Amino acid sequence: MLAGGASGIGLETARVLALRKAHVIIAARNMAAANEAKQLILKEDDTARVDTLKLDLSSIASIKDFAQNFIALNLPLNILINNAGIMFCPYQISEDGIEMQFATNHIGHFLLTNLLLDTMNRTAKETGIEGRIVNLSSIAHQYTYKGGIRFQKINDRAGYSDKKAYGQSKLANILHANELSRRFQEEGVNITANSVHPGLIMTNLFKHSAVVMRFLKFFSFFLWKNVPQGAATTCYVALHPNLKGVTGKYFLDCNEMPPSALARDETLAKKLWDFSNKMINSASKTSA
Repeated sequence: MLAGGASGIGLETARVLALRKAHVIIAARNMAAANEAKQLILKEDDTARVDTLKLDLSSIASIKDFAQNFIALNLPLNILINNAGIMFCPYQISEDGIEMQFATNHIGHFLLTNLLLDTMNRTAKETGIEGRIVNLSSIAHQYTYKGGIRFQKINDRAGYSDKKAYGQSKLANILHANELSRRFQEEGVNITANSVHPGLIMTNLFKHSAVVMRFLKFFSFFLWKNVPQGAATTCYVALHPNLKGVTGKYFLDCNEMPPSALARDETLAKKLWDFSNKMINSASKTSA
């Protein structure tokens, strides 16, 4: 399953998975784009198994509906790629009262993963095949607020920085994967969880700062990747047999790399896990 597989890196990842004969579920907010992505993949390989389901990761209600719809299909789930995201957007609050970048990039994937864990665990047990969760993070996780996550001011407009808010959400992606990994190992679950930095790629993520980023790209062209290059690390971590049993790691250019000190902080990861659950429960009660 691929959250955010309708365009950019997500579409390329979906294409590679489908060509490897995986049954790909593209979860996307824009169903027209998702169905167009499906047709592009089928045009290349008419035997590919690709389906689309509606998912808005900024909405707790949408995530719960998606999970119910997917579980009702009674399909196995070996691979979950948390790829969707938004970047550098102006201050906004989601329908659940959560700062939009944190809501979409972290809370949405956190809840989606939790709702699908039983299915992944059952699949791993029944098939004997290791399950894999891949979180799309970014090198931007190094540029965040003081302390990493501003727990007490997560939704505050005061002090909001679109760049630091994005970095905060990307740090959260790594912490989430690391805490998942710790819990899986503690419980003896046959699932791994890792995070990746796909590299600098000009995709729709840059729509809020396109002019600035194109200017920067002109002066740093040697650092930028095309979309297939950007998807390569995700596909490597999701599929490569050499990574069997490798978990709780951060990858860049198909190589394991150390993330920031904050990203390696186990106490911070546990605190974020508890904070995320409380935030979801609070939002769910408010909307009930």
